[in-house]
Amino acid sequence: MTSRWASVSRSLEEYYARPYRQALARERRDEDDFFTLVVLGEALGVPDPAAYYSAELLPYLFEDFHSWHRRMGMPRSPLDHMSCC
Repeated sequence: MTSRWASVSRSLEEYYARPYRQALARERRDEDDFFTLVVLGEALGVPDPAAYYSAELLPYLFEDFHSWHRRMGMPRSPLDHMSCC
């Protein structure tokens, strides 16, 4: 009996969550892109008053940097000191 309720619960959750899953993933990707732009802003020439604090986050962004700059429409790395392509 409990397995049947669990199955019904999973089915209802999937039914109601499916339409929003893609929209939420897209919004999360947009937020991640904006965060990357803020952290890399100083390196791209945008003055950043919090550059001292955001410099600590640079190592966490390196593995996703290539996909980020390709999504932003930059065919090559915009940073002189960092070449990923």
